[in-house]
Amino acid sequence: MIPTFITYLAGPAVGAVIGYITNDLALRMLFRPHQAKYVMGIHIPFTPGIIPKERGRIAQAIGQTISDNLINRDVLEATLLSDDMVGKVRKAINDFVAEQSDNHETLRQWAGHYLTEADIDALQRNTQANLTRLVSAKLHDEHVGESIAQAATAHVLEKTRNSMAGRLGAEAIVGKLAHPIEKLLAHQINDVLRSSGDQMASEMVGKSTHELMGQRMCDLMSQHSDQLGQITDSVVNAYRTIITEHLPRILEAIDVSAMVENRINAMDMMEAETIIMQVMRKELRAIVWLGALLGCIMGTITTILR
Repeated sequence: MIPTFITYLAGPAVGAVIGYITNDLALRMLFRPHQAKYVMGIHIPFTPGIIPKERGRIAQAIGQTISDNLINRDVLEATLLSDDMVGKVRKAINDFVAEQSDNHETLRQWAGHYLTEADIDALQRNTQANLTRLVSAKLHDEHVGESIAQAATAHVLEKTRNSMAGRLGAEAIVGKLAHPIEKLLAHQINDVLRSSGDQMASEMVGKSTHELMGQRMCDLMSQHSDQLGQITDSVVNAYRTIITEHLPRILEAIDVSAMVENRINAMDMMEAETIIMQVMRKELRAIVWLGALLGCIMGTITTILR
């Protein structure tokens, strides 16, 4: 005869084993088998596993959920425009300025850490060409000649007024001649600018950009130290503008939902299983042991009621 204590232990033990095995099997069937199985052309039920079988639907649901609730405009704006994030942007700018204030590399050398020589040359040429067009347009404006002539005439009158000749009455004579001379001078200046303005602009801008590329970073920071605070504010404001005005178009172009869905669909099931197990191993094993506990309880109740 089987001892009574073994009879009472057998029910809970068997229940615990069955609960453990069934839950463990159920969890394994979430992933395995990865492919459908057939015997003599007959499909074996529950193959492939639930996740491989429904991967497309799951991927679409996860992608849509992430797009709608985690990576949407409201969430990203709240995060990217938070005081903490803006503070980090400002700190990054200030750190950059502090670092470059001790940098004795030239602007070209510094740019060489991020761009090739060909890219630097192309950037310099494009910048020079754009600035040349702007300066040329200004020089071709007829008001430039008038402004220069007015300034020159005012300077002559001021010099005459403070000179010995001015005290002897030359100021009155110069004053009467000032207007026609000013008009003639403005006309001559405009003629020169129309004929030679492009060349003058090209030479002036070319020389300035060449000198700029040869300046040391520390010297640039020192020369513009009074403007660095304003530049920092401008960069931060530009960052806010980009996030506020362009974030919707960025999200639309990226299409987070489709990106997540495609990534999940492209994953190997073994890789997906490994990732999920790494993240949820503790929780999944708890479910298995919970099955054993419930089986033990049911076995105990059955034994008592028998």
